[in-house]
Amino acid sequence: MSVETTYPFDQQVITQLSQSLKEPDWLLADRLEALELATQLPLPKVEQTNISGWNFTNFKPYTEESPVQIDQLPDHVKSYLFDEKSGNLLVQKNSSVVFKQLADELAQKGIIFTDLTTASREHGDLVKKYLTQAVKKEEHRLAALNAALWTGGVFLYVPRNVEVEVPFQSLFWAAGENVGIHPHILIIADENSRVEFVANYVGDDLVSLNNSVIEVFVRQNAQVRVATINNMGKSAVEVIYRRALVDRDGKMEWIIGDLSEGRIISDNTSYLNGQGGTANVKAVALGVGKMRANITSNIHHFGTYTNSDIQARSVMKDEASSILNSITKIEKGASKSDGQQSGKVLMLNPKARGDANPILLIDENDVKAGHAASVGRIDPIQLYYLMSRGITKEQAEKLIIFGFLDQVISEIPSESLRQNIIHVIEGKFGA
Repeated sequence: MSVETTYPFDQQVITQLSQSLKEPDWLLADRLEALELATQLPLPKVEQTNISGWNFTNFKPYTEESPVQIDQLPDHVKSYLFDEKSGNLLVQKNSSVVFKQLADELAQKGIIFTDLTTASREHGDLVKKYLTQAVKKEEHRLAALNAALWTGGVFLYVPRNVEVEVPFQSLFWAAGENVGIHPHILIIADENSRVEFVANYVGDDLVSLNNSVIEVFVRQNAQVRVATINNMGKSAVEVIYRRALVDRDGKMEWIIGDLSEGRIISDNTSYLNGQGGTANVKAVALGVGKMRANITSNIHHFGTYTNSDIQARSVMKDEASSILNSITKIEKGASKSDGQQSGKVLMLNPKARGDANPILLIDENDVKAGHAASVGRIDPIQLYYLMSRGITKEQAEKLIIFGFLDQVISEIPSESLRQNIIHVIEGKFGA
């Protein structure tokens, strides 16, 4: 069923945008097709969350910015960059990439790390082959909207047999009243390669929309780790679709920090298409104020001997509310597969709400699968014990929260990532 939707932009705006960026003709045609779909497709169906009243239309579709140097970034923005001297960094403010750099020695190995617009001009065949193939623009209105309006973004290609020790970083910074950003990240890890990528999203309280897509293609025996830390303001509607397609013996690891304060759709899906593929998810969420979130981790087993593990933790305080969905689907024919998951929610205040939904969908007999889920509040005995040792109530709550989240955070292999997530969470407590 089509649903007619109007936006404050049209084909002329999209055409002018594409031409100003000197994009190839095929990309303009792709954008215009996506725009048409965005006016007709329904919103995505989000489990147990009504998003029909969320703001997906009132935003500025394009806000151009001037280049900057890293030391010109505000401290609260720059704090997300854990190693800005590594040389592998891209910064986007609103609709414009304002800084990008790739270490020479990596470029010499054939690695491509640039904005997606530049990649469409200089590596068009490669971009065209993979763009919108994991998150297809026909899926729903928000996917089509991203395909029509993305600017800047990231293109990361790691050639066959190349292993990268230093992580790549991107920072998407949204600032200004009614600003809408639509970052699109495309990562291709060729056979026997290894790479780590970190994406940070930060925005102030005036921003209207962050509609983001991450597509990852893990080829045979490749290893990819993608971390995202989201911290948008309380007025923003934030949508992020992360999608990975994993080939034979490939390994995909997601590290997710959903720490924004507005309305959130956080969808993370991996498809284990080849024999022996692996997907692991480590996710933490903290809700404050009147945040509303639907956070889903979804893994589909298609290949034999595939393995997955979802570890998700959510803490809700004030009047925040979240739905935490963990879905493992083992398809017919995916024998010898193993899918495990654990989702837990901790509520700090009487008005805070949380729900954990473990879902196992098993269509094959010769498999292993298991889940654990819990929803609860701070144990008053724990709180009393800590306060009896001279600790304030606020400090005691913080200790309990970090103990709860540490079950996931401590498993994150990167020390800098762990500290980044902890730093943002501490900021929510006025630390």
